[in-house]
Amino acid sequence: MINKILKLRTALILGFSVATILFMIFMFFYIRNQFFVTRTEINEDVMIEKITNMGKLELVKYSMKDVIEKKVTRTLLPDKRILFVATGEVVGCIDLTKVAKEDIVSANDSVTVFLPNPEICYTKLDHQRSKVYELSGVWSPSDRQEMIEGIYKLAEQRLLQNAKEMNVLGKTKENALTIFKPILENISGKKVGIRFR
Repeated sequence: MINKILKLRTALILGFSVATILFMIFMFFYIRNQFFVTRTEINEDVMIEKITNMGKLELVKYSMKDVIEKKVTRTLLPDKRILFVATGEVVGCIDLTKVAKEDIVSANDSVTVFLPNPEICYTKLDHQRSKVYELSGVWSPSDRQEMIEGIYKLAEQRLLQNAKEMNVLGKTKENALTIFKPILENISGKKVGIRFR
């Protein structure tokens, strides 16, 4: 009988010990995972800073690619060189908010509308599609960063310059005549002349 009680007690102690060890192993892995779990929280408060009424009518968009090579020659060290393919767009528009009542002159059978001169609304360099293909002669990370930032700025300037050389503003005027004249003639039932100030 005592033997049975001892065996039972040993079995209970052994079972309790095994359960305790398993519980401790579980807690070890659970706590260890809690220390290495990363949580990302994003808190956002959006505030409207300014509301701007838009009146610029986009009439033409030039999508362009430009291959730019910039080379900095040095006397002792090797030359710094960067080869960059820039992809971007330039948009020409007319600001319709500048059209006043006096800019619409009506006669018996005709109407003359004076529109503001076209302007370049924006130039935008597509950073995802633009790419540095070659960079040589740079020794430090800051030198590398300076070359890359410089070529991006140059690419934005070249986009605007190329757009002017390709007569974006002339194409904007042409599209304004093509779009506005039929619309205004259909609305007014008169012959419409469009001029630019």
